[in-house]
Amino acid sequence: MEIRLENLSKHFAGVKAVDSVNLEVKTGEFISLVGPSGCGKTTTLRLIAGLETPTSGEIYFDGKPVSRVAPSRRNVAMVFQSYAIYPHMTVLDNIAFPLEARGVAKKERVKLAKEAAEFVRIEQFLDRKPGQLSGGQRQRVALARAIVRQPSVYLMDEPLSNLDAKLRVLMRAELKRMHQKLKVTTVYVTHDQVEAMAMSDRVAVMNEGILQQVGTPDDLYYCPQNQWVAGFIGSPPMNLIECTLSETAGLKCLGTGESTITLEEGLAAELKEKAPGSKLVLGVRPEHLSVHKERKEDSLEAEVYALEPLGEHVIVDLLLQDMMIKAKTAPGFTAEMGSKVYLTFPKESIYIYDQDTLLTRGCSSP
Repeated sequence: MEIRLENLSKHFAGVKAVDSVNLEVKTGEFISLVGPSGCGKTTTLRLIAGLETPTSGEIYFDGKPVSRVAPSRRNVAMVFQSYAIYPHMTVLDNIAFPLEARGVAKKERVKLAKEAAEFVRIEQFLDRKPGQLSGGQRQRVALARAIVRQPSVYLMDEPLSNLDAKLRVLMRAELKRMHQKLKVTTVYVTHDQVEAMAMSDRVAVMNEGILQQVGTPDDLYYCPQNQWVAGFIGSPPMNLIECTLSETAGLKCLGTGESTITLEEGLAAELKEKAPGSKLVLGVRPEHLSVHKERKEDSLEAEVYALEPLGEHVIVDLLLQDMMIKAKTAPGFTAEMGSKVYLTFPKESIYIYDQDTLLTRGCSSP
């Protein structure tokens, strides 16, 4: 089923929880809504489900408006963070419950429930109660109950957030496998951008009720269209350093001992035309920063704040006056806290923003 949100808004007591969102979800697509707490992603999901009524705008399923259609008639299945399974019922009865509510004969609903349980690999637990299951097993029961309904759309609200880190990674793969087999349109809400990017065909990034950018995981990582998306996507996210364009068409970066980065002639001319006299922001990802203990040409001076050894790499926390940035370095990197270091980066790896919008970058993945 195709879903289209057209100028969709939801206000609560004057607060714009969702603000004029326009979004198309293609038939069979897995799309994630991602953003910080309170950004409007769960409210958007509840609007699609029919659990909230829009203040304005419209929701279309396969081109038909559904904003005034009851949730029970939208043929959607929801999977919640809290599992929402019945503690007094067996696993089999929990899975079969939606079919019982529809009046499906017992023999048929048992057959379908067992098939759904096999699909999510919990068929050995059918006689158990939820209290006898682990968190991951209970989440599989919730998934099987959604599958057995054979809906047109799956709506999932942070279904993995109650699981431990190892189990989340496992269930992430299971959900991706499930979608690839069933090919049912899926809208998935999460605050975890790694989860969203690992699982989704496309990701919609939200902040303060506004849709900031929609694209494939590569689109968002390699071509963030504004500073907010750049500072959110990535682990750690992109470093954003305030600069001005100097008279010699270089970037004078504030907080770095007024270091100036020489720009290619074409890029300097482009910036002069697009943002003459403007304050600019230089964006560079942590993995593109090289940390040197001796001054280099076209380098930024910084102070070592802390080191975070993570096995495969070391995150170096650096201070540019009162601003913190991060660099990814090779394992074994060491430096004294408070020592001066010098940062360089490939010119082709930089992003340049004005007050918000991306001004220049090739925006192509490596």
